[in-house]
Amino acid sequence: MEYSITPPATPSLAVMGSDARFPVRRIYCVGRNYAAHAREMGQDPDREPPFFFSKPGNAVIGAGQDVPYPPLTQNLHHEAELVVAIGTGGADISEADAENHIWGYAIGNDLTRRDLQSAAKEKGRPWDMAKGFDHSAVIGPLHPAAQIGHPNTGAITLQVNGATKQSGDLSDMIWSIPEVIAHLSRAVTLAPGDLIMTGTPAGVSALKPGDLCTIAIDGLGSIKTRITERSAR
Repeated sequence: MEYSITPPATPSLAVMGSDARFPVRRIYCVGRNYAAHAREMGQDPDREPPFFFSKPGNAVIGAGQDVPYPPLTQNLHHEAELVVAIGTGGADISEADAENHIWGYAIGNDLTRRDLQSAAKEKGRPWDMAKGFDHSAVIGPLHPAAQIGHPNTGAITLQVNGATKQSGDLSDMIWSIPEVIAHLSRAVTLAPGDLIMTGTPAGVSALKPGDLCTIAIDGLGSIKTRITERSAR
């Protein structure tokens, strides 16, 4: 096939223990999937079904890489998350069958321009510019589910410069991973290469240039990200 321009490169993630890489198609994110975080955002977790927003696939940046402080914000927040990688697509996936569609898991950081998000909420506008900016999806190497199984419990923590900011357990999710996949697949047809960021525990806070963010999830190790000065534009 001949294209009118050079096609952009396919975003991808490292795979633990392999030279192969996992191609990224789309990134779906579950909003407010931990009760304590929902409350700190001023919401009632007992009254809200799962909802989703998305990031572009090319927002992915690997663990260990520096992230320049993004433009248009003075309030960049971290959000530690478990990431699910879809290996087999489908629509109307049942909860009972959901794990059969999962290729693997990774540690992620849903970086958020909180001031832009707050302004969008007040005006009833989309969150795209608050959530889907360049380098906003920090994701570590994928661990194949065939090797580690399907984590549904285990500590998830985030430290900034060695101080713990977020601490929770995967079992604290309001909607389990199979429930999330079932809900999402009723709205869209999932495909191989899709990622799902499954929500964050309470304790989100601001980052500044020079900060080192370390996220750990039991069974998946840890990832580190340094926030650097804004890039010249």
